[in-house]
Formats: sequence, C-alpha cells, structure tokens
Amino acid sequence: MTSSGFVGRSAELAQLDALLGTVRTGRRDLPGVAVLLRGRRRVGKSRLVQVFCERAGVPSVFFQATQGAKPAAERTVFAASVVDSELPSRDLFTDGMVLPTWISLFRQLAAALPDDTASIVVIDELPWLIESDPALEGVLQTAWDTMLARKPVLFVLIGSDLAMMERLDDYRRPFHQRGTVMVLPALNPAEVGSMIGLRAADAIDAHLVTGGLPLICQEWNPGQSLEEFLATSLANPTSALLVSGERSLAAEFPAQLQARTVLAAIGNGERTWSGVRARTSSGIAPIAASSLTNALRLLETKRVISTDTPLSTKPSEKDRRYRIADPYLRFYLAFLQAGLPLVERGRTDLLLRRVQRSWTAWRGRAVEPLIRKALLRIAPELGWPEVEAVGGWWNRQNNPEIDIVGADRDGAATRILFAGSIKWHVVKPFDHHDHAALIRDTAAVPGVDRATALLAVSRSGVTPDLPLRSVGPDDLITAW
Repeated sequence: MTSSGFVGRSAELAQLDALLGTVRTGRRDLPGVAVLLRGRRRVGKSRLVQVFCERAGVPSVFFQATQGAKPAAERTVFAASVVDSELPSRDLFTDGMVLPTWISLFRQLAAALPDDTASIVVIDELPWLIESDPALEGVLQTAWDTMLARKPVLFVLIGSDLAMMERLDDYRRPFHQRGTVMVLPALNPAEVGSMIGLRAADAIDAHLVTGGLPLICQEWNPGQSLEEFLATSLANPTSALLVSGERSLAAEFPAQLQARTVLAAIGNGERTWSGVRARTSSGIAPIAASSLTNALRLLETKRVISTDTPLSTKPSEKDRRYRIADPYLRFYLAFLQAGLPLVERGRTDLLLRRVQRSWTAWRGRAVEPLIRKALLRIAPELGWPEVEAVGGWWNRQNNPEIDIVGADRDGAATRILFAGSIKWHVVKPFDHHDHAALIRDTAAVPGVDRATALLAVSRSGVTPDLPLRSVGPDDLITAW
C-alpha cells in the first residue's frame, strides 16, 4: 500500500521529518536520534511511520514484533526485514539467519547501517519483545550507546502498551532520556467532524462511536448520518467498527480472562466496586474480592479504564467510579461484543434495533467525560482562567449527582468556580425545570457558594432568559 491516499497527521509527520532532519545535518557528536512513539491500539501508529518511511527518501528497515513469539524467532524475522530493506549493506544479513543474542543482532545492524547518509530503523510493538525477553531493555541501552547512536539513523520504537512505553523513559530504566517521546492521540471530535463532514453535534456523536480511530472513521462516508453508518458497518462482519474491539482486547489481554470479565461489567454500565463485584459474582465461577481488585489494578495500569472521584472542596476517595477510558471500546462493550452472534446469523437488524433503543440513555452518560475535557480546555475563553480541573460530583447514594464541577485544582479543591448540568437531547432544550433542579442539587456540593456560577451544557439550546451560562456543541468543538 502506498502513501498516496493517506490523509491527516500532518503535525506528526512534520515532527518525524524534523527529527530526521537532525540526523541528516550530522552536527551532533552522536548523530543518531531515537524516538519512543506510543498510542493506544489501532490509532494509526504503524501506518503513520510506514508513510513517513515511504516519503523520507532514505533507506529504512521496518520490523514488527509478534505477540508471544520466541526471542530467537523474532531475531530471525528481524534479519529477514533487513534483507528486504534498502540498506546498502543489507547483504550482511541473509534469510533464515539465526543470531544468538539481541546484542549480536544490533551489532550486525550497526555494521549494515550507512555511515554517510541517513537511514531509518523501526521496531514496532516493542513491548511484546520486552515481555518475551525482559533483558532486552538493558540490551537496547547498551546497543544504542555503543553502536547505533554513532550512526546517522532515526531509531523509532513503537508501542501500544501505554504504561510500558511510559516506563521505558522512566529515570530508573536503562533507556531513560535516550529517546524523544511522541504520543499519537486518536482523532479528536473536530478532526472526526472535518474528516466525515459533520456539524458539531453530530461530530461529537461520531466520536463516541468511533473513538477517533482512523480505520473506523475511514469507513464513514462523508455526510453519512450515524444511523446510515451503523447500518452499513454492522452489515459487514469485517468492518473496522466490528473487528477493532476484539482485536484490541485479544492483544491487550491474551490470557487474562478475569480482567476481560471485569472490563465487560464496566462496559455494560457498572461503575462502582460493589456493582462490578455483584455482576461478576453472578456466574458459574464468581470472581473473589482480591481477584477483582487485582483485575481493576491491571486495567488501570494499562489505561483501559479510568477512575473518577467526586470533585469538591472535600474529596471522597472511597466514592470512586470506574469507566472505560476509550470511547470506541465503551461503545463496543456496551453494544457490539454481545451482538456479534447476531451479525454472524445475518440479523444485524436486531443489533441495530438494540443500539437505537438504548442510544439516547447510553449517549447521555458516555458524552460526559468528553464534555468535561472540552470545558477544561475552553475554560479561559468562558471566563474561568483559574479552572484547573473539571469533573463531576456525587454522594454515596448517588442522589444528587452533578454532571459538571469546575475547580481551581484537582483532588482537594479550594474553590468551585462553576457547577452545571449536561442535557444532550436532540430536541428538548435545557428549561426552567432543569434550572430549578440544578439550583437544588448543587447546594449539596462542598465548596459551592453564591459566587459559584451555574452552567448548562445542552445539545439543543437553553430556554431564553434563564440566569446561567450555557454552552452548546459549537462551543465545545472549538476546544480542539
């Protein structure tokens, strides 16, 4: 596949170009430049770097690791990747070459890299290599310091395990400060809307379904409504919308069945420890309390779930709630995973009906984290430059619940600058009844006083003359 049809990611391509430019100038004592590129699965990291290599006009090697493969087998595949490359001295490697250690492979690679021209070496899914051979971290540091950094090479290390890729640059790890860190995010709501040709409100809905994953967005025809996109994608068993979820879960948790069970419970609406415990204890093999805690810790470490606590001047760590961090995975677990048998039976109409029946209620909850993130970004433009955290508030009984709280800092805030409600209905505006409920409920939030502004976030506008600030989809989309 060529790069001619590649759209977007101009900023990231420019950053890689600049790093390659540093290699080309040869002005540094050690000309090599290392890059640690991370991003969640299926966000387009491999494709981005492939396109970059195709456009760079220099010899490159692209090696992709295989999950669970033996280190010796991976080194053999790596050698074959060099043979298939355009390195001038690639004949130092042969097909089927078996190198006994990683350090011997990197020594051979360094010998094959040109001395007088720039080149690129890519190792994709580095965390899988480290999982199978933990000593590789130290070997990488040794190989980089003593051999590879002395060559004019851009050394790109890619990983989807966010926590592990972050740890690689930790000050206690061998590769600390040896690489430039790059993070490839999913497409944001504004980019999704621009790519598909949707107005702000519909772009936000599209982001809740696609998660901003380019592979899914590419299957959404410009101007196509959400209903039309779902009907088309659900009718195709190989669509990115249907297959991306299981592929991500299989790669992230190949053997951790308990973690996947807990994840499914959270994906289906359970938000508290007790709620997750109740759902996961109702089966044939209930999960023990300690196992549940370990599974939640694993999911948090891998950044698959996020933990929220009530935001106020009196924090309550015990009242924590869990949610799926990735919008697409949240949609997949809520609707698609259980609906795959319907797709296999050719009854996508029934799955589509399930989505339509629960869409309004599901969207109302799913859009909250996205709106909070947007409000934090645009708070200065709204007149609250002091806001450093936007969250929600609830008590142990979940009565009342406040959708939006803007504070001067996270954790134990000293000042609550605004509190508000989210009404993401298609036709019903935020009205006098909603306003009265907001006044009543915000009185329970520690730190709310007469100086605290009231805020309504509404998809369909606000009834005229209500004494509060209001934000709509067009305002939110400007956050990106």
